[in-house]
Amino acid sequence: MSVTAVVGAQWGDEGKGRIVDYLAQRADMVIRFQGGDNAGHTVMNEYGLFRLHLVPSGIFNPATCCIVGPGTVVNPETLIGEMAELASAGVALDNLWLSERSQVVMPYHRLLDGLEETARGSGQIGTTRRGIGPAYADKAARIGIRLGDLCRPDYLAARLAQVLPHKNLALQHFGQPALNLDDLLAQATAWGRVLGPRIVDTLPMVQEAVQRGRRVLLEGQLGVMRDLDWGTYPYVTSSNPIAGAACAGAGLPAAAITEVIAVVKAYCTAVGAGPFPTELKDDVAVHLRQVGQEYGATTGRPRRCGWLDGVVLPYAAWLNGFTGLAITKLDVLDGLPEVKLCVGYRLEGRLITHVPDTPDLERCEPVYETWPGWSRSTRTARRWEELPTEAQAYLRRIAELAGAPIRYVSVGPERDQLIVV
Repeated sequence: MSVTAVVGAQWGDEGKGRIVDYLAQRADMVIRFQGGDNAGHTVMNEYGLFRLHLVPSGIFNPATCCIVGPGTVVNPETLIGEMAELASAGVALDNLWLSERSQVVMPYHRLLDGLEETARGSGQIGTTRRGIGPAYADKAARIGIRLGDLCRPDYLAARLAQVLPHKNLALQHFGQPALNLDDLLAQATAWGRVLGPRIVDTLPMVQEAVQRGRRVLLEGQLGVMRDLDWGTYPYVTSSNPIAGAACAGAGLPAAAITEVIAVVKAYCTAVGAGPFPTELKDDVAVHLRQVGQEYGATTGRPRRCGWLDGVVLPYAAWLNGFTGLAITKLDVLDGLPEVKLCVGYRLEGRLITHVPDTPDLERCEPVYETWPGWSRSTRTARRWEELPTEAQAYLRRIAELAGAPIRYVSVGPERDQLIVV
């Protein structure tokens, strides 16, 4: 049995899609276990450049069964558009399946998300306004609409008739017009007609794959510092992107996961508000953003950039149980005279080496180690020995802080620009 969870070890945008795309070439199944279309996975391969928001990154292997799991929230319009883009590029969608238990991001979720974020004024949390938070809130309140409901028009009509008056009251509070039940029902049933053949009970498929020892990948979204419980609350997503949540979000027993691959960017980036101790606002930040093309795959917003945070790494390692690391975007650091690595925080004159709660993290100042940079390009390296010795030393220090061995090093966006260690 081989079940591997691929998780983000920082604030998200670490390059998980790139790693899943590589691993999926030998996988039998890839399951997206949480999140929605509020963050994207950028994948470059022989089909082209794609920014996937809902379709699992394993879709490019026609032999891989790809599942959008019950832990996700799905905007059908985004999903249908993504499927059309993939099909036009010649990507087969025959093995794409959607859990009937996945929650639907409804139009009122997106409307209320934007209105509520605007109303926060200076206290905005940086939501993408994609309706993710309101959809998960409705799930917890047991008034959500699920993908399976789209295929049951009478049941769907009853569910919408129950919830829509409350949503229209909320819209009225913001001075917005009410939504019409018949229009909403027509839109939702149209989604059901398009997606219906793919909406199934995915549990038997997952159960059979695991029991037969198939190679299964669990694909998360964002990273530990955006986790609802363990991230920089309230500047977090509305689900749990850590490995422990993969079981519930995919439909697996906890003992099934045999590997946890942590994707670690060679520096740090973040989109949205909240504390980010190693953030830079100098020429190095400009270099990281421009060379690394650090712009949100969903919003296009410039990402906040900074040095790698080595306090977050052991925190993420404990919460996820890393068995291996995939270091991405090492090549972005090429040419810098020195590279810094945060190994502690200073809080009110005290040195701490743990991640405190958000109000204290906002007041922390990073304590750095300085490592020599390298002038030679890493982009042509295909073996560990071909990396500059300075880069090797920096990577070893990352592995030491994370307490896990390096399995992969990415030195560029192309599939072959990956060193298997």
